[in-house]
Amino acid sequence: MTTGSIKQSELASIEPPVTSTVMLDWVSTLDHKRIGIMYILTAVFYLAVAGFEALLMRAQLAFPNNTLLSPEMFNQLFTMHGTTMVFLVGMPVLTGFANYFVPLMIGARDVAFPRLNAFGFWMLFFGALLIHYSFLTGSAPNAGWFSYVPLSTKAYSSLQGVDYWIIGLLIMGVGSVSGAINIFATIICMRAPGMSLQRVPLFVWMMLMQVILIILALPALNSALAMLLIDRWLGSAFFDPTRGGSAVLWQHYFWIFGHPEVYILILPGFGMISEVIPVFSRKPIYGYTFVAGSSVAIVLLGYGVWAHHMFAVGLGMYADIFFAIGSLLIAIPTGIKVFNWTATLWGGEIQFNTALHFAVGFLLQFVIGGLTGIMFAAVPIDWQLTDTYFVVAHFHYVLIGGLVFSLFSAAYYWFPKMTGRMLNERLGILQFWLWVLGFNMTFMVQHFLGMMGMPRRVYTYADNPGWALLNGIASIGAIFMAVGTLVFLWNIWISLRKGKIAGDNPWDAFTLEWATTSPPPPENFSSLPEIKSRRPVWDMNHPEYADWKSAQTPPDKGKRLNLPKLAAWSFIASEAVFFLLLLIAFVVFNTRNRGGMVTASVLDVERTGIFSLFLISSSVTFWLAERFLKAGKKSMFTFSLGVTILFGTIFLAGQVWEYTGLLTSNVTINTDLFTATFFTITGFHGIHVTAGVLALIVMLFMGVKGNLTPKKSHVFGAVGVYWHFVDVVWLFVFGIIYLGLLQ
Repeated sequence: MTTGSIKQSELASIEPPVTSTVMLDWVSTLDHKRIGIMYILTAVFYLAVAGFEALLMRAQLAFPNNTLLSPEMFNQLFTMHGTTMVFLVGMPVLTGFANYFVPLMIGARDVAFPRLNAFGFWMLFFGALLIHYSFLTGSAPNAGWFSYVPLSTKAYSSLQGVDYWIIGLLIMGVGSVSGAINIFATIICMRAPGMSLQRVPLFVWMMLMQVILIILALPALNSALAMLLIDRWLGSAFFDPTRGGSAVLWQHYFWIFGHPEVYILILPGFGMISEVIPVFSRKPIYGYTFVAGSSVAIVLLGYGVWAHHMFAVGLGMYADIFFAIGSLLIAIPTGIKVFNWTATLWGGEIQFNTALHFAVGFLLQFVIGGLTGIMFAAVPIDWQLTDTYFVVAHFHYVLIGGLVFSLFSAAYYWFPKMTGRMLNERLGILQFWLWVLGFNMTFMVQHFLGMMGMPRRVYTYADNPGWALLNGIASIGAIFMAVGTLVFLWNIWISLRKGKIAGDNPWDAFTLEWATTSPPPPENFSSLPEIKSRRPVWDMNHPEYADWKSAQTPPDKGKRLNLPKLAAWSFIASEAVFFLLLLIAFVVFNTRNRGGMVTASVLDVERTGIFSLFLISSSVTFWLAERFLKAGKKSMFTFSLGVTILFGTIFLAGQVWEYTGLLTSNVTINTDLFTATFFTITGFHGIHVTAGVLALIVMLFMGVKGNLTPKKSHVFGAVGVYWHFVDVVWLFVFGIIYLGLLQ
């Protein structure tokens, strides 16, 4: 090679990449840090969208009898504002922080499934685009972010906006569950040696609790969305009371998701505060075990309090008492955290910077939201204040005063690690006071508006005494928050260009993400400090005061669960909730026996029983195939797996035969509630069987080509977990629908 060619190649290597190449690198990236940044940037963009929608609504409500917006446009704006803030700002930004920092904080080089991670982001991205595309059709969703029926049914929302809302949320739901499974598997299986679950940072612990909630709660929303879409497109009557359906069932299913969703959003905020306060108090968090344990209690209790959103529905005295007690109980573990954070601050060497300002602001405002939540747990108070602006104030004090303030705190805390530069503290303090003033001006007065009787979700109001003044104050406060947000964005812009160089650990912080460079390299770490306590970086930087010398924590035994099977079991847990709720709908509707068809007169139980034997037998042949694979008997493995595929295909053929007979007899999904639930449940099960057969065919080809070896049997075993689950689900379907065991 000539000297000239060497120089030319060196010159080419230092030329900056063209913009298209940079964009392609980001679009195609599998780096968990870049994907985390894309989540955060997506959330910031939609925060601007939702903020603009909120400003338009506050402009409409600034004066009584205002005509700036039409009633229809106002309905679209508050629907899209709520949907955007919950699903396109709150959840993505938390997933972004988790993607970026969870692997760093547990000493991992990446997430468990990088491609699944990218898949989850792009499902969110395109689902969000689909929902907002509805504006271009002239009919954005207008039934509220909770889309109560019958308002969201075809009879009352005949345009396409609600359809875009349903499909977009289903797409994003798939992405959210896949992302949650990824984070769950990463925390359980990818921790560095020495990082036991009792030593993980509290942000990691809170993310573990959050993803468990997502895996088990989001399927409730997906099942409700699927039934609503079938009602709208195929004419069934799940939620049509005039044809035997139930509008209250939608509320149950939505809030089975919707109340855990509050904790899906706020638990990571708890984790962020639990990282910021100890660092700027220069002491370990007070009562780590209590903070972690109370989060487990919140997860468990969070599934049993959904109906406190429904006290005015008329569930009955005993149901009201049960859910009221649950709602009061869940305040206890939340209160424990507040005391722990306060005790951590007490007596500490306080460094009162912007991050800690927002953390303290979080504490004060979240407590207000929590106290008003306890008020709603009292049924008589709830009856008086439900569907008033008091509810709006409570909700925003929890999720804006809580979550958004914790996010701002985390942004000032972790920005140096992500960029290598510091944010401007003066601009940060200015933003803090703009947000504190604006937030409390906007939402504190709404408590009084609610007690004065102003209903929520109204596009205008009469000139009642005091209403105009309080609404005017609220609208001015929204402007303060908007200006504060612009200050924050300007702070980021100038800090990225000429901010102070941060160094690797500008805060002298405690956890593993501060043990690497700022920003971290693609591989995250060149080396890891020894992990013998909950503050390994503190131990490394201050060996004379190392935590492990004075405070022993349970050691890491080095055991990690099988990664593919753990992911498969996580997915199955999510799908089990989905099918459970569909089966509950079948039982609820068909135990009423409101006429129409009955099982014996519609279904050929004996024929379906024969085809069911083929499906159940396929679990046996799969089990044999797995044993042959582990034993290295390739021919027996391929034969057993081929028989499994054949049995699954025969079952699907039997289902097609059954569907053909029913449809030719004019028995369709919109005939009555029995056929609606029957076709929905068996149809979704058939889709799962089809997906399983396709996965088995892939495994068969891999086995024939020699790519599936005994060493990779754990991958095949993960597919087996799914296949056995499909068979078990059918046992329940056959018993409940065909044999009528619970009717």
